Amino acid sequence: MKKDIVLDGWKQVVENIQLSSEEKVRLYKEIISFIDLTTLEGTDNEEKIHKLCEKALSTVKPEEGIAGVAAVCVYPIFVSQVVRELQHNRSIGIASVAGAFPSGQSPLFLRLEEVTYAVREGATEIDMVISRGKLLSGDKDFVYHEVLEHKKACKSAHLKVILETGELKDFDLIYEASMISMKAGGDFIKTSTGKIQPAATLDASWIMLHAIKDYYQETGRKVGFKAAGGISEPDVAIQYYMLVKHVLGEEWLTPSLFRIGASRLLDHLLMKING
Repeated sequence: MKKDIVLDGWKQVVENIQLSSEEKVRLYKEIISFIDLTTLEGTDNEEKIHKLCEKALSTVKPEEGIAGVAAVCVYPIFVSQVVRELQHNRSIGIASVAGAFPSGQSPLFLRLEEVTYAVREGATEIDMVISRGKLLSGDKDFVYHEVLEHKKACKSAHLKVILETGELKDFDLIYEASMISMKAGGDFIKTSTGKIQPAATLDASWIMLHAIKDYYQETGRKVGFKAAGGISEPDVAIQYYMLVKHVLGEEWLTPSLFRIGASRLLDHLLMKING
C-alpha cells in the first residue's frame, strides 16, 4: 500500500459533514439512485422477488427528483423473473451474485458456469467473490486468474468484485486485493457480501477508494466502488457518499461508478424524505 495514505483520514471527512435539512433531503434522493436493492436469503421466493421488483419500480419518481434505484440484486435462479418484472423499465439494472457466493469455495469451472447461467438468464451485472483463503495463503496469482475468468464469463455484463474486507482485515492486503481485482478487469470493487461481520466499514472503504484513485492515475481507467453489508441508516449512507466525493471527486458520484448494496436503506431514506 502506498505510504502517503493517511489510514484514519476518513475520520476527518466524516467529522466535517455539516448539512442543512434541505441538503440532506437532496442527498437522500440522490443516494436512492446508487442503491442495489438486494435480497440474498435462503427464504427468497417468487413472491418476495415480485415485491422487491415492485418496490424498485416505485422509486422511479422523476417528478419528485428521484431517478429510481440503480439495480435489483438477486440469486441467479431469480434473474429471469426480475427481467420479466422490470421489462418496461430498462433504467434499472439486473444484478446477480454468482461464482459460489458468498464463500467462493467451489471449483472454478463450476463458479464460471454459474456466471454464464446468470448472464444467459439476463443479468446485466455480476457480483462475484474472490477466494479469500487463496489470498490469505499467498496465492495472489489465483485471485488474479479467477477475476480474469469471471470477467470473460460476464461478456457484456459488468463485474463487481467482492473482497470481503472483514475477512482480509489487514489494510495492506485490502489495498492489494483491490489492485489485483482492478488489474484483472473488475468494473467495480465491493466491500462485502453482507454475510459476515464486520461487513462494510468506513476504514476499509477508505483504503479501497485510494486504491481506485491510484489505479486511475496509473491507467486512466475508472473503476467503480460498491459499499455493501449493514448500511441501513441514511446518515451512514451520506458518510460513504462523502468519502467517495472526497477521495475520487464528484465525477464518481454516478450509478455507473458508485453503488450501495442494501435491503433496508431504501425504506429509511423514503421515511426521511417524506418527513
